[in-house]
Amino acid sequence: MLKKLFTIMSLLLVFPACTHFQDNEAEPRRYEEPRFADQELIRLKVNKIEVISEFTPSFKSPNVEHLFPVSIEKTARIWARDRLEAVDFSSDKVAKFIIKDASVTEEPIKSTEVFTKDRIRYHARLSATLKISDPQSQSSAETSIEAWRELTMNADADIEEKEKQWNNMVYKLFNEFNRSMEANINQYLNMYVVNNDYIHEY
Repeated sequence: MLKKLFTIMSLLLVFPACTHFQDNEAEPRRYEEPRFADQELIRLKVNKIEVISEFTPSFKSPNVEHLFPVSIEKTARIWARDRLEAVDFSSDKVAKFIIKDASVTEEPIKSTEVFTKDRIRYHARLSATLKISDPQSQSSAETSIEAWRELTMNADADIEEKEKQWNNMVYKLFNEFNRSMEANINQYLNMYVVNNDYIHEY
């Protein structure tokens, strides 16, 4: 009887710990990548769209992109999935969305005044190319965008404040990138865009 009672008590002691672990796993993320699915698709006259990243984080100072709660590289991939659509499955044309750079660097700024705090300047950069190739005619066309944002904050800002400002920085970066890349596609790759009514003014 004592052995059976001891077993039941042991199970009661273990169970709360398991429940607590599961709750931690279910905790939602505080920040999410920007999404673009609510915007009109850019329908390309290609057979398929490939998303390629040539960017490799260095994990070394002055690079700090790995510390950001929202990844610029991941968001660029999401942008391509949300905004670009292949619609000409009878052709051999291929579109490649290539992420060239998705880095963030930091630069300490020493204060020259006694009562002014040291600051840190962050520079975020996104460089991407959309290239369309036609194997049949052995021709290709491409357009590229380089978007950047800068942010300066106090060097002693806590991690909560840093993550909040970093997140806002990424959203503003992609607002600029989204607008500029769409305009470039419609202008320079207009022959590959369905229902493109862009007229170039000379």
